[in-house]
Amino acid sequence: MEERQLTCIGCPMGCQLQVLMDGKEVQSVTGNTCKRGEIYARKEVTDPTRIVTTTVRVLGGAVPVVSCKTGADIPKDRIFDCCHQLRDLEVKAPVRMGDILLKDICGTGVDLVATSEAAARS
Repeated sequence: MEERQLTCIGCPMGCQLQVLMDGKEVQSVTGNTCKRGEIYARKEVTDPTRIVTTTVRVLGGAVPVVSCKTGADIPKDRIFDCCHQLRDLEVKAPVRMGDILLKDICGTGVDLVATSEAAARS
C-alpha cells in the first residue's frame, strides 16, 4: 500500500488529504472536511487534469495580447503539448470574451476561450 499526501483545492479550506492506494486503486481518502475533498483526491491520483490559462497575441488589436483559458480541464500530461501549440498562436482583432480562439486544442476535445476583450486598433 502507498500513501499520498495532497492539499485539497476543492474549496478554500485547503485540507491536508491522505490517500491510501493499492496499486492504481484508491482504498481510502482521509483528512477532508467536505465531499469535494474526497472527489478531488480520487481524481487527482487517478486522472489528474488542469485548466490552462495563458495569453495569445492579437493582430491589429488595441492591446497586444488577450487572456484566455481552456474551456474545460485537460489531462495534466498534455499541458506542455498545449503550451507548445499555443506558443505561435495569433488571433485577429476584435476579440470578444467567450470567443473560441482555437478548437480542440491538441486533440483533447477542449477549446481555447477568450477571457477578456481586444478591440480593433482605431
